[in-house]
Amino acid sequence: MQIIRASNSGFTLVELCVVLAVMAILATFAAPSFIAWQTRDQVDARARSLLSSLTLARAEAVRRGARVTLCRIDASRHCLASGRSCENGVTDWSCGWGLFVDRDGVSTLLRMEPPMTSISIAGTSTDLSFTPPSGQVIGGFRSFDFGPRGADLAANSASRRCVRLASGGRARVTQGSCGASA
Repeated sequence: MQIIRASNSGFTLVELCVVLAVMAILATFAAPSFIAWQTRDQVDARARSLLSSLTLARAEAVRRGARVTLCRIDASRHCLASGRSCENGVTDWSCGWGLFVDRDGVSTLLRMEPPMTSISIAGTSTDLSFTPPSGQVIGGFRSFDFGPRGADLAANSASRRCVRLASGGRARVTQGSCGASA
């Protein structure tokens, strides 16, 4: 007579506890990296959104033969005056922005970007106007400095972006702060 033993092919409680402890340690070390990555991604997305709005403004000024203005906006979708703060007290471009075409004294909203106050957007305090026929920007060279709100400017340049706008109306995004050359 042969006795057949049932084989328990599973994990013991000790093995399970060791695996869970290792996973907890790895998660503890990975969390700051994940948060930094998420912040860099938000800054990059916001900078590319402004780049897209600037490119559209220039193209629409050429296509429509009319002045196109990019400005900071409030909750009622009206341009904010220079230096005026948003509802949350922020005075930079993180309030959100709107793209308006001016035709015969009437402004029509083309595009709106909602506020994102976790990202600081330092830049020109005035509206940007693109004029026909070539889509030039009135006022010359401009730059916008993007970064996480409350972060030290020099602490981590990898999480900062700079959008530079030439007087011809062309914009580009670079990694890092705009710096003193802005």
